[in-house]
Order: sequence, then structure tokens, then C-alpha cells
Amino acid sequence: METIRFYLDHGISRVILGTAAIGHPELVASAVRQYGEKIAVGIDARDGIAARQGWTETAFVNYLSLAKQMERLDVKYLIFTDIARDGTLAGPNLEMLKCLQSSVSCNIIASGGVRGMKDLSDLSALGLYGAICGKSLYAGTLNLKAAIAFCTGGSAKEELAP
Repeated sequence: METIRFYLDHGISRVILGTAAIGHPELVASAVRQYGEKIAVGIDARDGIAARQGWTETAFVNYLSLAKQMERLDVKYLIFTDIARDGTLAGPNLEMLKCLQSSVSCNIIASGGVRGMKDLSDLSALGLYGAICGKSLYAGTLNLKAAIAFCTGGSAKEELAP
């Protein structure tokens, strides 16, 4: 809790808890009681099974079960990463994200695999809260200006512009 408090007291707007959500749900519950929507939980999964410790250990819990547990703790934001797709630019795992979106009332942020505007359009069609587009920006397969325009109701005409 001291680390969470430190970051939030020093201008960070949201703290993401990952491994702690699996091994210490009481910490998540405490943090959510104290800080509410400033706490998000990251769920990283391989073949539907949550991982922890920087993806080095299998948690032996299904990603949907973990998400439902976090929802019961009143977590409002979940960041879901399909480990197999992260950094690949192969597209997000729409099937798993759709299942997650329909299983919990939390705001879902997709992570892993986003390549370009079509992926953002597909994620938007699922009604997700947001997407993390790290590698696509670095690799130049996604134009940030066009993505922002699309996500704020504009068009994606600049999709191919660097």
C-alpha cells in the first residue's frame, strides 16, 4: 500500500496491479477501497490461463475467473493481455476479449497484437474501453493522429500516413 500511495501522491493517475491480483487479492481490495478507480488490474494470459511474475509463472487460474474475482472486489479497470499476441502485430485476440467484455462489467483495455486501424475498429465494435498500441506505434503500422481521430469520432483517412 505504501508503494501505491507514493505513486498516487506524486501525480500518477492510475496504478496497475498484476501479480498482486493473483497472489494478494486482499491488497487489491484494500487499494480499491482507498483509491477507487485509480486502481486497475492487469490480467496477462497464455491460452486463457493467467500468468504472473512477468509472465514467468503460470497462476493456474482462468482469465475469466480472475476477472470475475476482481469485479467482485469492485475493480473498475482491467487491462487484458494475450501473451501469445503481445508484440506480434498479429491482431488482438478478439474472441477472448469478447468473452471478457460479456463476462464482467469492468472497463476493458485490450493489450497485445494491435497492428493498425482495423484492429482499433474491431476493438471498438466490441465496446471496449481502450487499447494499448505500443509496438504498432514504434513499428509505424499505426498512425497516432489517425487513431486519436478515429477514437474521438473522427475518420481514419490518415491511416496510412506515417
